[in-house]
Amino acid sequence: MAVDIVTFGCRLNAFEAEVIRSKAESAGLEDTIVINSCAVTNEAVAQARQSIRKLKRERPNARIVVTGCAAQTQSAMFAGMTEVDRVVGNDDKMRSSAWQETRNAFDLGTSEKIAVSDIMAVREMAPHLMDGYASGLPRVFVQVQNGCDHRCTFCIIPYGRGNSRSVPMGAVVDQVRTLVERGHAEIVLTGVDLTSYGTDLPGAPKLGLLTKQILRHVPELKRLRISSIDSIEADGDLLDAIADDARLMPHLHLSLQSGDDMILKRMKRRHSRQDAIAFCDRVRRLRPDIVFGADIIAGFPTETEEMFSRSLDLVGECGLTFLHVFPYSPRPGTPAARMPQVAGPAIKERARCLRAAGEIALRLRLQAEIGATRDVLIESEGQGRTQHYLPVAIAGERVGSVVPLTIAGSDGERLTT
Repeated sequence: MAVDIVTFGCRLNAFEAEVIRSKAESAGLEDTIVINSCAVTNEAVAQARQSIRKLKRERPNARIVVTGCAAQTQSAMFAGMTEVDRVVGNDDKMRSSAWQETRNAFDLGTSEKIAVSDIMAVREMAPHLMDGYASGLPRVFVQVQNGCDHRCTFCIIPYGRGNSRSVPMGAVVDQVRTLVERGHAEIVLTGVDLTSYGTDLPGAPKLGLLTKQILRHVPELKRLRISSIDSIEADGDLLDAIADDARLMPHLHLSLQSGDDMILKRMKRRHSRQDAIAFCDRVRRLRPDIVFGADIIAGFPTETEEMFSRSLDLVGECGLTFLHVFPYSPRPGTPAARMPQVAGPAIKERARCLRAAGEIALRLRLQAEIGATRDVLIESEGQGRTQHYLPVAIAGERVGSVVPLTIAGSDGERLTT
């Protein structure tokens, strides 16, 4: 048994897990479990700790290495766990040298556990083409950006990821072309703060220009999808691409966080409630069938019931289909952790209400799809997804193909044909 990866958190972590596996195995690590952690909430950190203890009980002879955002921000805490053999930094994990040094430390029996460099000193980002993706895997990710220059008052992630940095456009286009040649039908562009793409590159190209370059220079690409964006940073080229190229999927996930203007200010967000509504209206005029998802935090400090109701109303006013609900969790060292906190039971109830609203919105969208013909990417023998990222129960189609299917019904969670 060589290297097993246990990943928590975002899509970017999922992509990076495959890079880690490749580099760790190339370094010759054996019987090693890598925990790729998330720091976005206290619960995510607790889950990583629980997983470490459980895995050590199940495999007492395995080496356990912890990396990811929580390892970067709380390295001493993880190093203090008797089950942990090594803590590798969040930028270090993407470097072959870090995994070779880890193997050397294990071979020599070195007692030093922490191998975490200063993430804020990192200024450049190398492209990481995933050779480990199985040929023909339907959907694959391309990391084009990392880090964040903004300092939202609730967020610890900039301290786990560092400042914003981007992969040059030419390297991204080359990666996409190579993946398409290997038979991957859908490419997802991913990053920590995707719409800040290019601010550190010569000429400061934006995400919209990168998107247009990919679509122009890789005509064989069947589907391009963009992961979570900050709507206030969406540029004109991106909106043009959404309106003009059917290969760019009509599905955007928005970092909204709240529907109340005072809470948005206290979060140090850069958009207002009306900005969010206006953006959704504008994009829907450009691409009438577009589907929106959003991140919303329940129970941010000082949030009253009236303020929360504005977040709940935003589901309908923005026409959201997919909701990713975060019960607020104070992260040590962030300004929001020092603000007056909302009681735990109220946070839990508000999160429940938001999730219920999200379930209703999704069911309504599924019902509205009945009778339509959609291009479905076949992900597995039992499921595919439409261009709107709606799940479809299927049978008998070739995995990796994109097939036009007429929607016959819905079971409340997936479309059926």
